[in-house]
Amino acid sequence: MANIRSLLLGLSRGRNSLFGITRCTTIRPLSLVSVTKPDLSEYKFFLQSRCFSSTGLPSHIVLGMPALSPTMNQGNIAKWRKKEGDKIEVGDVICEIETDKATLEFESLEEGYLAKILAPEGSKDVLVGQPIAITVEDLEAIKSIPAEIPKGTESKPETVTKETTQEDTKAFSNLPPHMVLGMPALSPTMNQGNIAKWRKKEGDKIDVGDVICEIETDKATLEFECLEEGFLAKILSPEGSKDVLVGQPIAIMVEDPEDIGKIPADIGQETKSKQEVTTTEATSSQKEAKKETSEGTTFTRISPAAKLLIKEHGLEKSLLKASGPRGTLLKGDVLAAVKSGSFAKKSSPSEEKSPAKASPPSQTGKDKLDTYEDLPNSQIRKIIAKRLIESKQTTPHLYLSKDVILDPLLAFRKELKEQHNLKVSVNDIVIKAVALALRNVPGANAFWDNDKGEAIPCDSVDISIAVATEKGLMTPIIRNADQKSLSAISSEVKELAEKARAGKLAPHEFQGGTFSISNLGMYPVDHFCAIINPPQAGILAVGRGNAVVEPVIGSDGVERPLAVSKMKLTLSADHRVFDGQTAGNFLTELASNFSDIQRMLL
Repeated sequence: MANIRSLLLGLSRGRNSLFGITRCTTIRPLSLVSVTKPDLSEYKFFLQSRCFSSTGLPSHIVLGMPALSPTMNQGNIAKWRKKEGDKIEVGDVICEIETDKATLEFESLEEGYLAKILAPEGSKDVLVGQPIAITVEDLEAIKSIPAEIPKGTESKPETVTKETTQEDTKAFSNLPPHMVLGMPALSPTMNQGNIAKWRKKEGDKIDVGDVICEIETDKATLEFECLEEGFLAKILSPEGSKDVLVGQPIAIMVEDPEDIGKIPADIGQETKSKQEVTTTEATSSQKEAKKETSEGTTFTRISPAAKLLIKEHGLEKSLLKASGPRGTLLKGDVLAAVKSGSFAKKSSPSEEKSPAKASPPSQTGKDKLDTYEDLPNSQIRKIIAKRLIESKQTTPHLYLSKDVILDPLLAFRKELKEQHNLKVSVNDIVIKAVALALRNVPGANAFWDNDKGEAIPCDSVDISIAVATEKGLMTPIIRNADQKSLSAISSEVKELAEKARAGKLAPHEFQGGTFSISNLGMYPVDHFCAIINPPQAGILAVGRGNAVVEPVIGSDGVERPLAVSKMKLTLSADHRVFDGQTAGNFLTELASNFSDIQRMLL
């Protein structure tokens, strides 16, 4: 019982300090926030954290109320999909949560067993980060979780344990009433972000709704609006800060401008120096431990990259120190030795016999290694890479290709321009043709539900279009594309593409979609296979149009050669949703839209 009580006390103390904007009237919440960059586990603790106890409580995971929308700070437990004792797999829906926008599903990030529900079905106004359940890895461990949790335990953030350091209390003892701004969750999948630009500077007045800064998320660069008024007293995460965890403090606000001068200028550096000391001590102890275990012994394994570098630079293996698991010599170990110069080259037999000769100056290994440049990866590209791997590993891709005749489309486009002064691109017409094909073949406009193990048809036809930007590929959505005119689709595509390149897309403009189109015909690319964007079940790869000569039978029955323009379309489909017949029907319907362009006007 004491273990659960202390666990929830710790969660309640940190909860209000780490999510959104927190009003602090005492020194305690700020000292608990710790304005330095903490360990990853320290912040993951409030949403889903692995905990260990030496007093009998088994290894467990605390599930906190997640932030399922950018503006969500509390939610209601609408329904529990799992009950106590149930097995939970990765991706299983644990419960349904009613947010400020809609009722959404909360999926588990780890597997285990639901040991205890802390927030029962129907719980109202549960704060983001507040514990709602406990899971364990072993079914037998459920018996070790107390059946009753004392009421009121979570609502006592004032209770401070001895773990709160006296040094932190002294450091912030003279602070006036203040507010801590934490890194917000601006998208459902966001767990960290980058500070792209500060719109306000220290000392500026902030009103409700003012944009404080621009934050680069896993989707786009979004604006962070303040929910309270005050003055920006201290920026804790400067412009350009990378991988700032959700909830991590990024700034401090005060109500009275006279209180700005009472915030120490080095408030972020004091705790940072303490953490650096701790980190240095831990690093030195690790080095000493490695030295004790490695002295008089050699590494047992060598990575392929390290082996190549050793051969290239002619290094002596016995003088290199391994830092990899189970004594593995890694590429970084060799590079570190080369850059530091603390290595000896392996001497060849001929060098040992012959006397030393003066050799002309040559480029050293260090100079060779410094000829490359590391380009930082944007948050968007990191997420794209992760999603692409997940898609290829978890989605069975089915590929089908078809050539369509482009001449009717080109003639129709020319007619619109000359007779109606309407300029539309080939891509605009492709979007309309695909949308109508999806409407006529509803089996292709669906997605796979892992929980139910079946394909779920979509109510609307929402087309995601791939737009290349400097930060990565974005997919803004043309919603209800089958119901819109070509002129409406054309203007909307231009507007969304411009927003995507400027990084100004709102979440509702790129989240969702039932089908994707990727067009590389303008580069030009003849044909390619695209990767499905889950949870969607299909994406169409569009190549360029090529003039080809084909035999055509005329009205007189004589076969003659004729030059036509053809374009190759390649469908990547989720084979769980698309079988061969569904995919074939979709491509046939799509080809009919291109050959008889008037169908799109019906």
